[in-house]
Amino acid sequence: MRTAQLTIDPAFAIGPADRRLFGSFVEHMGRCVYGGIYEPGHPNADSRGLRRDVLELTRELGVSVVRYPGGNFVSGYRWEDGVGPVGDRPRRLDLAWKTIETNAFGLDEFMTWAAEAGVEPMMAVNLGTRGVQEALDLLEYSNHPGGTALSDLRRKHGAEDPYGVRLWCLGNEMDGPWQVGHKTADEYGRLAAEAARAMKMIDPSIILVACGSSNRRMPTFAAWEATVLEHTYEHVDYISAHTYYDPSDGDQASILASAVDMDNFITEVVATADHVAAKQRHKRKLKISFDEWNVWYESRLQADLDRRGWVEAPALIEDDFTAVDAVVVGDLLITLLRHADRVGVAAQAQLANVIAPIRTRNGGPAWRQSIFHPFALTARYARGTVLRTEPVSPRYDTKKFGDVPVLDTVAVHDEETGELTVFAVNRDQTDLALDIDLRGLPGLSGYSFQSIAAGSDPSATNTEAEPDRVTPRELPTPTTDGGRCTVRLPAVSWSVLRFGPAAV
Repeated sequence: MRTAQLTIDPAFAIGPADRRLFGSFVEHMGRCVYGGIYEPGHPNADSRGLRRDVLELTRELGVSVVRYPGGNFVSGYRWEDGVGPVGDRPRRLDLAWKTIETNAFGLDEFMTWAAEAGVEPMMAVNLGTRGVQEALDLLEYSNHPGGTALSDLRRKHGAEDPYGVRLWCLGNEMDGPWQVGHKTADEYGRLAAEAARAMKMIDPSIILVACGSSNRRMPTFAAWEATVLEHTYEHVDYISAHTYYDPSDGDQASILASAVDMDNFITEVVATADHVAAKQRHKRKLKISFDEWNVWYESRLQADLDRRGWVEAPALIEDDFTAVDAVVVGDLLITLLRHADRVGVAAQAQLANVIAPIRTRNGGPAWRQSIFHPFALTARYARGTVLRTEPVSPRYDTKKFGDVPVLDTVAVHDEETGELTVFAVNRDQTDLALDIDLRGLPGLSGYSFQSIAAGSDPSATNTEAEPDRVTPRELPTPTTDGGRCTVRLPAVSWSVLRFGPAAV
């Protein structure tokens, strides 16, 4: 069995673990909304059609913020279609996903759902087929107290108090040729700057996210960010990043190292943003909103789109996630935490059914996918200050990312409780002995060790019939001796180790 070493010290602080890192995403796509969070007539739905079982799982997942209504969908969306009496709302063609949108669920329903779920809403405005005026109208409807046509319309629709939405995305993936209203970097940058300036005239407290590249593989990557930020840097608070990792080719060694690519992506976007800041003499450091990320069997998407015509809420990319996928998701969360000084918002895509941690059956139950568990445990225990860890690890070779370490880690220290949580991934096909040096935090004792191990059954999935096949398992509590601790990380695993004052 190979060995690795890890040193943890509170002096190696990165920054606070922002609760907005544990965000999710609800788009009008497939069965995320219809049949996911919303299903009137379902035995578990409330009087408003909200599925209570999905609400309960959303709370258990620990989601902090939810991005809505897209995604590609938003670039052709008319927000006015989704407010007012449901019987008066128009049916529309959604060009993004080749479906019919009924608009039975819209802005007002989402805000009601968000309040029930206890999550912060993150709204996206349509800068694809629409522009500044529509963004202003949506903001006025949402955030102005009253006494104007649109704020009074919201009150007429039953929301007396303003929604007070603080987080706003200025469009979605506008660099992508697939996007309705696709624009060049200069075109989008100027439009986003105009929208940002005008929106802050209505509500100066809002937080704005400019569109970065759709992924690191885009031919315009980095050049897009540089141009967009030259237009928008002084007006926005975040630049977005999106990425998905596809396990379809069966290259397990590479998919397990996906976090290496995400790490490089973040570093490169930060470098580009800092270049623009230096060029324009800005002292403020811009942050990243990593508001789409996940494992996604993306190669299956086109087949889903091609095999049907215009229909309502079809089953779309409802991937069954494996034990290996859960390990990868856990590692991506480690990477987001490790960049907590520059990544302030993140949203896993999506919440229900569509490449999601929560799956449902229309008229039937809801269950947790394998990727539910690393997200829920990280959201629960990553509280306090993120610490930079200094691992010494064996390495292995991958086709996509070259030579990478077997071990990936991050630690979070809660100064109020004294608790320390270590998140660790073993990418190796064999168990790994991990020696942890805790002398920088004297008096700690181990009291919890949970792991999702994929080594023995990498293709295992959770299904309606077997909803708990992939779940975290308790391992022997780690023991400390003289400020040191040795644990055995299972082969191909994501683990969370918790330490606290001896009296805990």
